[in-house]
Amino acid sequence: MPEISDPRRRVVVSVDMESYSRRNNLLQYRAQQDFRRIMDDAAAELGVERPGWLQQQAGDGELAILPPEASERALVGSLSPTLDRLLRQYNLGRSREGRIRLRVAVHQGLVHLDGANGFPGDAVVTVCRLIDSPVLKDALKRRFPRADVALIISDQMYADVVLHYQDLRSDQFQEVVAELPEKNFKQTAWIYVPNENAAGDDAGPDAGPLAGPGEPPPGPPAGGQVFHNIHTNAPASFGNNNTMDLRGESWR
Repeated sequence: MPEISDPRRRVVVSVDMESYSRRNNLLQYRAQQDFRRIMDDAAAELGVERPGWLQQQAGDGELAILPPEASERALVGSLSPTLDRLLRQYNLGRSREGRIRLRVAVHQGLVHLDGANGFPGDAVVTVCRLIDSPVLKDALKRRFPRADVALIISDQMYADVVLHYQDLRSDQFQEVVAELPEKNFKQTAWIYVPNENAAGDDAGPDAGPLAGPGEPPPGPPAGGQVFHNIHTNAPASFGNNNTMDLRGESWR
């Protein structure tokens, strides 16, 4: 039996493209090329050059073990905002099918770097479970449909990095339970969405879905009444026969 190597403590990052499998072959090909370029640019800005990342590729993303000099603080505090900025530029004017939106998970722990078929270690298993957790998918797909990045970090990373250094506002992280019952996985984790308040109540259906190319913008909620560009010099009726005296008033 071969001798087992010593594990190393490293930062582990998993990044997945949302709705990748819904693309046709050509769009998958383009998305892979663009994904690699965006990740390269983000790593360069963070000062953690990509040749130092031990990568395990998948069609819709990657798992990466970062080099020992990689800063946990920089990865937690800067990776998702950097990706968000790059993606906002990339996605500008693109169709819904052409947009790249990313789920990002970050954890740290002991990892064997010379596994025969990947990187053995509980830290790797944990980050893979976090990236696949329904609560993270829901954040990007339903709660924040206009966001380009959603980050999830382990409870340990939140306590060690976010609370101590506040590079990202701790009050904008949402505490969640990342759970995959079929994998016997259940852990406390924290979700952050750049330029959004994941901990607040201002997300969800009120944010509204994005209109697709050629589609009209979403209308008001069922049963609601929305009035625009109204100017009246006499009593007028609005909606369900609601009469209001707004002489001299202009609503927009």
